[in-house]
Amino acid sequence: MLAQLATYHPSTALSCSMHQHIIAANRYNYLNGKPGQALLEKVAANELVLVSTGAGDWLASTGELTKTEGGFLFSGLKHFASGSPAGDVIVTSGPYEDPEHGWQVLHFPVAAKAEGVTILDNWQPMGMRGTGSNSLKLENVFVPEESVVVRRPRGDYHAIWSTVLPVALPLIMSAYRGIAKAAADKARERCRNSVDPVTPYLLGEMENAMTTADLAVDDMIRLVNEFDFSADLDAANEMVKRKTIAAAACKETAAKAVEACGGPGYLRPFGIECLLRDVMASHFHPLQEKRQHLFTGSLAMGKEPPSQAF
Repeated sequence: MLAQLATYHPSTALSCSMHQHIIAANRYNYLNGKPGQALLEKVAANELVLVSTGAGDWLASTGELTKTEGGFLFSGLKHFASGSPAGDVIVTSGPYEDPEHGWQVLHFPVAAKAEGVTILDNWQPMGMRGTGSNSLKLENVFVPEESVVVRRPRGDYHAIWSTVLPVALPLIMSAYRGIAKAAADKARERCRNSVDPVTPYLLGEMENAMTTADLAVDDMIRLVNEFDFSADLDAANEMVKRKTIAAAACKETAAKAVEACGGPGYLRPFGIECLLRDVMASHFHPLQEKRQHLFTGSLAMGKEPPSQAF
């Protein structure tokens, strides 16, 4: 569904995937006897839109949590909050220096209209302009103790990512697969009657890249296996490898589509250069290519996943 939606409006598909991957993680938890049912029921009953800040937080998270009566006060600036103008609940995290256990990262939801939450109008990207991925400014936002759903050591890999990455990345990359498909379709139609002898070579490269993207995303979906997978380090590693392969293939597909169309492909009225700009955003979702190489290479050497300094 996301891939098809992306052929019409990539930003809508990507924003939808941001909401859906939080839903997917909670569904996996619910199916495996972990907390998740309450959030799913609340979203369904109230038709809530969830906004994630996980892409910019990763292992160390950002912001500052201070203890107060009944919970915490949180302040911070969270970037890449896709769908924020229409969001109801912000699913985020923040670092906290526990006097007994040291630095931790706490995960918690915050109402988008809570006192102290401001949605900044600062989303001015090269592509994916319609996602509304504005930064969120949180100033002394109250987080009740009971709202904290996960506590983990700050900077270290945690099992939470072995659930989030496997369910999130197939959804996210499905949107980019749809963008690549839209670009390829436009190029095929444009070049159907081309007499340029180079055009078949360019389209051949495009087709190979599109096939690679299809294979990678299809295999990501296979690995999730309708939520019947083991949320472990191997699952996360296999998923981030395929994410890198899929992102590279989607970007190459769109680039070759523009190249095959010649000058017209570079002009805005033709409607393909915007797809190239949109698909470039695939790189910035975790794990970015070089971070994935470091992660996977460390595991290949029998080492623990690399920590994130803070």
